Amino acid sequence: MAESFIFSIAESLITKLASRAYQEASRVVGVYDDLQDLKSSLSYVKAVLLDAEQKQEHNHELREWLKQIKLIFYDAENVLDQVDCQALRKQVIRDYGTPKDKVGRFFSSSNPLVFRYKLAHQIKDIRKRIDRVAADRDKFGLQVIHVDRRVVHSREMTYSHVVESDVIGRDYDKEKIINLLMEPSLDNNGGFKHISVIPIVGIGGLGKTTLAKLVFNDKRITDSFPLKMWVCVSEDFNIKQLIIKVINAASNFVSTGALPGQQNLKELEVEQLQYCLRNMLEGQKFLLVLDDVWNEDRVKWVALQDLISVGAQGSKVIVTTRSPSIASMMGTVAYSHHLKSLSPEDSLRLFVRWAFKEGEEGKYPDLIRIGREIVDKCKGVPLAVRSLGSSLFSKHQIQEWESLRDKEIWNLPQKEDDILPALKLSYDEMPSHLRQCFAFLSLYPKNHAFISFDVASLWGAAGLLPLQSIDKTMLDDAHQYLSDLMARSFLHDFFYCGTFCTFKLHDLVHDLAVYVAKDVCQLVSSNTQDISENVLHLSFVENGLPCNSIKPSLQGARSILFPDKEVGASEAFLNAWVLNCTYLRYLDLSNSTCETLPQSIGQLKHLRSISLRNNKRIKRLPNSICKLQNLQVLLLDGCSNLETVPKKLRKLISLQRLEITTKQSILPESDIAKLNCLEYLRVEDCDNLESLFVETRLPTLRTLQVIDCVNLKSLPLDTHHFPQLETLVISGVANEDWLDRSEDTNAVLRLKTIVLSEMVTLPHSLQQYASTLQTLVIVGCYELEVLPEWLSNLSSLKFLCMAGCPNLVSLPSDIHRLTSLQVLRIVNCTKLYGKYEPQVGECWPMISHIKQTDIWK
Repeated sequence: MAESFIFSIAESLITKLASRAYQEASRVVGVYDDLQDLKSSLSYVKAVLLDAEQKQEHNHELREWLKQIKLIFYDAENVLDQVDCQALRKQVIRDYGTPKDKVGRFFSSSNPLVFRYKLAHQIKDIRKRIDRVAADRDKFGLQVIHVDRRVVHSREMTYSHVVESDVIGRDYDKEKIINLLMEPSLDNNGGFKHISVIPIVGIGGLGKTTLAKLVFNDKRITDSFPLKMWVCVSEDFNIKQLIIKVINAASNFVSTGALPGQQNLKELEVEQLQYCLRNMLEGQKFLLVLDDVWNEDRVKWVALQDLISVGAQGSKVIVTTRSPSIASMMGTVAYSHHLKSLSPEDSLRLFVRWAFKEGEEGKYPDLIRIGREIVDKCKGVPLAVRSLGSSLFSKHQIQEWESLRDKEIWNLPQKEDDILPALKLSYDEMPSHLRQCFAFLSLYPKNHAFISFDVASLWGAAGLLPLQSIDKTMLDDAHQYLSDLMARSFLHDFFYCGTFCTFKLHDLVHDLAVYVAKDVCQLVSSNTQDISENVLHLSFVENGLPCNSIKPSLQGARSILFPDKEVGASEAFLNAWVLNCTYLRYLDLSNSTCETLPQSIGQLKHLRSISLRNNKRIKRLPNSICKLQNLQVLLLDGCSNLETVPKKLRKLISLQRLEITTKQSILPESDIAKLNCLEYLRVEDCDNLESLFVETRLPTLRTLQVIDCVNLKSLPLDTHHFPQLETLVISGVANEDWLDRSEDTNAVLRLKTIVLSEMVTLPHSLQQYASTLQTLVIVGCYELEVLPEWLSNLSSLKFLCMAGCPNLVSLPSDIHRLTSLQVLRIVNCTKLYGKYEPQVGECWPMISHIKQTDIWK
């Protein structure tokens, strides 16, 4: 599956070579002409990669060809990276180097002339290898496709018939949808509208189509809707084809002599077809099911909606889709029906129905016990339950059941209609860059609580995010990609927290990520028999794993991480693995037990991100860490015994994100101020810190977090010190006086997001951001009882979240004045819940006008 990423790698290499910044760097290093020749070779082979990716599944020789190209591309990425490294090193020596540095460099292996000669030779070697392999492209009959316009792979057309007794655990969902269908259709002003659209949303295999069938065939629906139409949309939302499908579906119920024969419909023009359709539907109260909708083009949906709007009052449409964004676009009811997983009990009942002949399950109590464990891995997805149950039908040997129980889903044989192919439809539909990003989520264990900050660092270090621009940060791009994945139902328990988001993966979606990422990403545990050759990204999820040797084929690893809070790297692991992987881009040593880092860490010149978060033993870092000119992320938060941060931080000229915990009373502010790419700064648990940036200006900083710095007495919040600051997070600050209003109105920050935690009252200074503040998050303020009335003056506020404020008793009485407010989220605020509970709370009418309200205990 990893060969499906090759087009994306080629595209990123060519984009990098074409960028102005990289062309300037290549001129500085002296290899511009060599790289332009390489770009031509890359473009030649890239032209057929999309076609090759799609044809490789049934052609072993083609897969091997793609593997060769993949390995060459990896080498090309490493070579191109050296150009960046050398250009950045030159810049540091120019800006901060001493005469001794410059003389030493001339006599070292990084002498510009020697480096240029070696690099030019490596580039030419890469180009020759590409040209040799590319010469074979014609023998595979590959077509030239320049743009990745991913289309949904075909799935079988659905039909409306269902045997109701075969469906288990959907009674509640069925009644919910039927109640919505039977309700009068009201518009936003309380008036009647012709057509309501009810979306059913969920991942592949969850049973959306089955639920729609149950509703479609219910007697109450048949009695209420004289005209019922079932249309499987699937691959294409083509208006002409859809009109024909609707006409064909309606012709079973509507008798008209004016309708052309079914065999002639394709020969008619759209104008004739829409006339026929409108004639058939006019004045009819109908139910239309649009099953399996993938299209996100609102223009096409509105066009169809206009055509069917001639139906009688009370006509309804049911839409089944995997995409919440499609549901939001098409739906007209207050909310979409998000289909949940089956309960463990219902899952077992369904499994038994497919695994045994009727009534024979009582003979096999031992198999039922194993069956419970098998069902658990299905996580309530009916298609997975049915697939695994049917694979065991009439098999009564315990060994066979135990074997299936102990295998992961992705290692099981799969038929076309099994769970992995069903989920993979959504994956195949994604563009290449998004498929790569999704695959990287396999590096985290099941049920992992993801935080977008960490995902952004991983994707950024791997080169999966677009080249940085003035108006977009790495986190902005990561949030856009996560939003795209969310829109495809790949993420769940998604929670936006103002400055970041958290989410999880359904276990079966995680299985899909592992399946598509094999040979590129690998989770390593005590059950791992062998690490795949040439794997690039490794995640270690257990302590005590062998670390005394590393295979040569793994020395090209790009990422090493320890995602489990209970697991951390030892010094033995560091010496055996990390220091031998010279091409590392991402190194997460969170929760490690290392007392120090070796000086040689400075030789990992490709490194983009390093985390020592929550290392309680480390006291100092080697100054050589400041030789990592490519470093974009440095995380030292939670290092409670760190006595001082490294000297000469200013040399980290690419650093964008810095998180610090230190015993220092004064930070090296002059160094930090010279980090001209720094966008995000978090200062946490610095107990000795009394002041912060009183005399220092941070011209590029966009996000500032100050967490649990209990003795902090001053922090200037004005445009002189932070001209670009947009997001401020304050938590656990004992003295809130320094949050007072700025005296100079022209120097007031243009904050867009504020997150406040552990406060008794909200600071009055919030009022000065009334015209710019869009997001306000109040979290963990356990003593906060009331919100100030002036909160309603925040005229630009779009997102308001209160979480973990158990003593908060009310919202401002004039909250209706927040006319820009689109989202109100109340979580674990016990006293608010009863008052503002949707539909039933006494204060619900005060907030019912808000577009999205999420209120739960």
